[in-house]
Amino acid sequence: MADELVLTTGIAQHGAGRLPSVEVDSFNVEMKDEDGFLGDRASKGAFRKILDGWRKPLRKTGEDPFGDEPSDRINKKTLDAMLVGDDTEASAVVHSAIEDFAQELAHVTRRFLKSKAWAKTERIVVGGGFRDSRLGELAIARTDIILKAEGFKIDMLPIRSHPDEAALIGALHLAPSWIFEAYDSILAVDIGGTNIRCGMVETRWKKAADLSKAAVWKAELWRHADDEPTREGAVKRLSKMLKELIAAAEDEGFRLAPFIGIACPGVIREDGGIEKGAQNLPGNWESSKFNLPASLVEAIPEIGRHDTAILMHNDGVVQGLSEVPFMQDVERWGVLTIGTGLGNARFTNRRKDGGNGKDRNSTDNGRKKDRSDKE
Repeated sequence: MADELVLTTGIAQHGAGRLPSVEVDSFNVEMKDEDGFLGDRASKGAFRKILDGWRKPLRKTGEDPFGDEPSDRINKKTLDAMLVGDDTEASAVVHSAIEDFAQELAHVTRRFLKSKAWAKTERIVVGGGFRDSRLGELAIARTDIILKAEGFKIDMLPIRSHPDEAALIGALHLAPSWIFEAYDSILAVDIGGTNIRCGMVETRWKKAADLSKAAVWKAELWRHADDEPTREGAVKRLSKMLKELIAAAEDEGFRLAPFIGIACPGVIREDGGIEKGAQNLPGNWESSKFNLPASLVEAIPEIGRHDTAILMHNDGVVQGLSEVPFMQDVERWGVLTIGTGLGNARFTNRRKDGGNGKDRNSTDNGRKKDRSDKE
C-alpha cells in the first residue's frame, strides 16, 4: 500500500510540515491541566455547560426564560435571537454565558501563547461551528479584549470563510502551483465527527493569484452520525459524492484538476494513515490496515484522464489554510477551531525574499519535528 501511495500522490507527503505557503509549526497539540484536556474548557460542550450553570438558579425559582428545554438542545439561532430580544433576563443569561466562556477561551489561548510552539504568534483566527453565530463572534471579540488588557500583543478574530466552507477552500493551499496554471477547480473533502462535506472549489486564480477570491461552487453534505455507517460504508458513500461532483463539473465545463485535498481529524502520518485523534469517525480509522487516500485512489483512479493525486492533512490545519491570503502582513499566526473539541494549528509564512525560504510555487516534504508534540 505504501508503494502505491508514492506513485499516486507524488506532490507532497500527507500531514507535511512544509506546505507551499506556510510552515506548519504545530497542530493538534493536546495540553492538559488538573481537570484533563485543556481544549475541553473551550468547546461547544463547554459553552452549553456554562449556559446551564447560569440557568440553574432561575430554574429553581421557576423563572428560567428557556423553560424545560435542555441547554444542549437550544440552537444557536435561538440564542442569537435572545441576545437582541425583548426578554432582558434571557438576554442577560446568554451574555453571562458568553462572558464566562470568553474567560475560559482566554485562559486556554494564554496557555497556547506561552508554549514554545506558539511563541511570537501575532494573530489568531477562530473557526469551527461555534464561530457561525452572533454569540460566537461576541465571545471571540471579548477574548481578544481580555488578552489585550493583559498585555498580549495579539489579534483574535473570526475566520473569514463560512465554517462550512473554510476547510474546502483551505484545501487549495495543499496543492502545488501547476494546479492553478492548468486547471480552474479542485475537489475538497472536510471530514468531521458528525458530517462529511465534499465540495468543488473554484480557484479563480486569474482574478487573484493569492487565491483570495477562491469560492465553493458546489458542495454535498452527508450527516454520517445519523446513519452510523461502517468504515467501508463511509468510504463508499464519500466516493459516490466525489464522483457526482466530478460529473457535475464536467457538465458545467470546468477544468477540474486531478487533485483531491482532504481535511481529516487527528495526526496524519506521511503515508496517509491516521496516528490518533480519529475516535469520532465511523469505524476504526486509526487501524494500520486502513488508508483513506489509498482507498479513494482505488475508487477514483483518474480525473479527466489523469492519475488522481490526493493530499490529506489535519482538519484544523486545512481550515486555517483558508486564511493564508489574508495573513501576509504578519509572520506567525494560528488557528483555533471550536467544535466538539478545540482544534489548533500554528503557522509561519514562507516568504519570497529569503526570510523563510521559498515561495508558494514550490513544495517539498519537509516536516516539523514538534508539529504534534504534547505540551
